Amino acid sequence: MHKLAAVFALLASPALATGLQVEIEGEGANGTVTIDLLEDLAPGHVEQITALASEGAYDDVAFHRVIDGFMAQTGDVEFGKLGGDMSRAGMGGSDRDNLAAEFSDVPFDRGVVGMARSQDPNSANSQFFIMFDEGHFLNGEYTVIGRVTEGMDVVDAIKRGEGRNGSVVGAPDVMKSVTVID
Repeated sequence: MHKLAAVFALLASPALATGLQVEIEGEGANGTVTIDLLEDLAPGHVEQITALASEGAYDDVAFHRVIDGFMAQTGDVEFGKLGGDMSRAGMGGSDRDNLAAEFSDVPFDRGVVGMARSQDPNSANSQFFIMFDEGHFLNGEYTVIGRVTEGMDVVDAIKRGEGRNGSVVGAPDVMKSVTVID
């Protein structure tokens, strides 16, 4: 009976969100990506991401770092907005506090979404990345927040960056709009 009560309590608890719908536009990708958010793994990160999306903070934010065979990074709401001075894209965050790491056993496989951070494990803020392929060397080092459930073909088409760091040259692809979905 105790286990049954725990299941009902879990079912009755309010969900933060179930996902994000991301409209991507640019020279490479054009289409919709649906991300299932994993609030059970990273509730603090999911709360921050959904709050920023609800405020429209991610709208018109560029994919500033895109490494073929690895990942596409976006979410710099401070310096990564299309139309602004993007010379510092990738160095900023939001006006919210940084987040404590919420590491899990979920591996960084193709389509997994993780939070970007500096060398400090507790420095994730607004930036996130989507895996093109597996990157198991990230396991236990970065917080998994979700996975792509639809539109991986759109992710695959995101304009690639150049050089070892994957910095996008010229006009980057952007998240035209990011909507929280139930």
